[in-house]
Amino acid sequence: MKAIGFKKSLPIQEQESFIEFETIKPTPGANDLLVKIEAVSVNPVDYKIRQSAAKDKVLEIPKIIGWDAAGIVEAVGEKVSLFKVGDKVYYAGDITKSGSNAEYQIVEERIVGRKPKSLSSNQAAVMPLTSLTAWEILFDRIRIDSEKDKGKTILIIGGAGGVGSIAIQLAKKVAHLKVIATASRPETIKWCKDQGADFVVNHKNLMQEVRNIGFEQVDFIVDFVDVNQYWDAMVELIKPQGRIGSISDPVENVNLRQLKGKSVSFHWELMFTRAMFQTDDIIEQHKILNTIADMLDNGTIKTTLEEVFIGFSAENFKKAHQLLESGKAIGKIAIEF
Repeated sequence: MKAIGFKKSLPIQEQESFIEFETIKPTPGANDLLVKIEAVSVNPVDYKIRQSAAKDKVLEIPKIIGWDAAGIVEAVGEKVSLFKVGDKVYYAGDITKSGSNAEYQIVEERIVGRKPKSLSSNQAAVMPLTSLTAWEILFDRIRIDSEKDKGKTILIIGGAGGVGSIAIQLAKKVAHLKVIATASRPETIKWCKDQGADFVVNHKNLMQEVRNIGFEQVDFIVDFVDVNQYWDAMVELIKPQGRIGSISDPVENVNLRQLKGKSVSFHWELMFTRAMFQTDDIIEQHKILNTIADMLDNGTIKTTLEEVFIGFSAENFKKAHQLLESGKAIGKIAIEF
């Protein structure tokens, strides 16, 4: 099969930042699916790993990354019970295994969902990683209860990004919260409002901006940008007994002691945790993806696809990574095979 990977961590402009190569088509294990991939998307985790995985060495075998895909089940392992050959699926995969930037991929059935019937492959491929991340941080980590917490306020830092875009929709349509999102450019402000944000504030003066729209404090905060940069503002803006969640990678320690006076809880979210550690509740990702598929099909939420590159080529992956690394991307980027 054809695959696209890298042997060395290089700037994306370099010729060999991505290379095309042939490799053996994998065989599914007992609980695995072999998926023929039709479309993938790119996420910040892709370029972070591309930039760091082979920084001081040259890999013998090119590394295949990619953690979002939509495709068709071509073969199943002997113990598979959730899917059959011919099923259309979408998933975000497992960071410890070979990625989706290939014609075929092996993926464990419990982290796979049925592809939304109403969506094209590229519209579906952009949804798994961000939907799982947003769902888990809202409902599994900071444990928002859509009945008990209805009408409460949430501040979403990084509203126009991939995770922020779906988090706005879930917070509004599923949790029924009052949503404040951050964005600074006219196009990102419009995007956040289109996703359902009640208010959009500029992240450059976060505390004052939130207070300017009439909120002294908020019930929940989720950070999708930089926990260090916004930590002091979050400490001030969170209500007593509130909850804060983050997916960002801090370069400095966060001072949790600052939350003690208000009895505020802090929660990390990493979408790969369930697959990495084979947690007892790993099948929750299958259930979440099926729930998201139902909501996409019935119009409760919508795909966050904004840009498509047609063709499975190293050149298209370079273009997609370049756009993502620029910080100018809105919503999600797909590559259609």
